[in-house]
Amino acid sequence: MFYGFDPTFIILIPAIIFTVYAQRKVQSTYAAYSRVATRKGITGGQTARMILNSNGMGHVPIEIVPGNLTDNYDPTKDVMHLSEGTHNSSSVAAVAVAAHESGHAMQDGSNYAFLKLRIAMVPAVNVVSAISMPVIMIGIILVCAGQAMGGSLFNIGVIMFAVVVLFHTVTLPVEFDASKRALQQLVALDIVDESEVRGARKVLSAAAMTYVAALSVSLLTLIRLLLIRGNNS
Repeated sequence: MFYGFDPTFIILIPAIIFTVYAQRKVQSTYAAYSRVATRKGITGGQTARMILNSNGMGHVPIEIVPGNLTDNYDPTKDVMHLSEGTHNSSSVAAVAVAAHESGHAMQDGSNYAFLKLRIAMVPAVNVVSAISMPVIMIGIILVCAGQAMGGSLFNIGVIMFAVVVLFHTVTLPVEFDASKRALQQLVALDIVDESEVRGARKVLSAAAMTYVAALSVSLLTLIRLLLIRGNNS
């Protein structure tokens, strides 16, 4: 049955700890390199413009958006969004973030397969991520009430959640590739020197950890759900 203490929750603990660590790591690393100015004084906004222009994407506009670390490239509208802190700052952190988002624009321009797959998955993921857990909970309640259809609902919810896990899996190569492109462009365009490249790499590596953490949580949650289903089938 689906009641009583659930020992399967234990398998989520490592992922939760890693997630907290990853979030603190990205915050501390970004804060540290936000205080380190690049020697050439090129801002995040200028960095993005240079990378876009040098890769045949001069038509892509750069818009300033409110918030902190709200930077993103929107492939559906072909526009770059940079937070004010990133756009106007010449810190190592700012140019790293701007170059990373420019890496996504480069992916879009070259029809990078994983980015295209991720974009195609977004509508479905927005739906299933919102309703998978409610469907699973309703299934559990019905099973506890002795309703046979509860098991079927539970299974449907698990399948929905598996789509979320797949989305996080596809996201990893997209983010890693964008960071790789970013570092290459920072060097090729002489935006940063060798010591600043190391700092930019640390900023991007810390950010990448958050995506690994998201995948680990979703994957272990899926495993937990399958264990629950197996123990109560």
